[in-house]
Amino acid sequence: MADKKNILTYEGLRLLEEELQDLKVNKRKDVAQKIKEAREQGDLSENAEYDAAKDEQREIEARIEEIDKILKNAEVVVEDEVDVDVINIGCKVRILDLEYNDEMEYKIVGSTEANSLKGKISNESPVGKALIGARVGDVVNVETHSGVLEYKILEIQKSN
Repeated sequence: MADKKNILTYEGLRLLEEELQDLKVNKRKDVAQKIKEAREQGDLSENAEYDAAKDEQREIEARIEEIDKILKNAEVVVEDEVDVDVINIGCKVRILDLEYNDEMEYKIVGSTEANSLKGKISNESPVGKALIGARVGDVVNVETHSGVLEYKILEIQKSN
């Protein structure tokens, strides 16, 4: 089975590359120093600092592996070329919740970058799936656990 493509914006790609660089250059060096200092304390069988440093090292290596895999299968969306007639990945959208008369603004991104606290929703999320392909003026229905939500598309714009 082929690995899933990870859809990223340029911003998402840049942030992952920076994190990877920091992990490889700085964090690896820091944890290696912690392990060295813990080893110098003697008996490793009851050395909490050594165990903590080894755990941190495993976490760093796992994150490096995870980012490498994401980047290997990355597909970057060129946000300047995004068509603002139709909602797609890389768009910023302003929608109106018809039930609560509440306006919201989201950036549609790939699942790797999704962060609802920062207003970035995945194209694979229920709301993201419903919005993809919609146009200004359309009303989309989103199936949720608590029922169907209706959103009216107010504006589509490039996200940069």
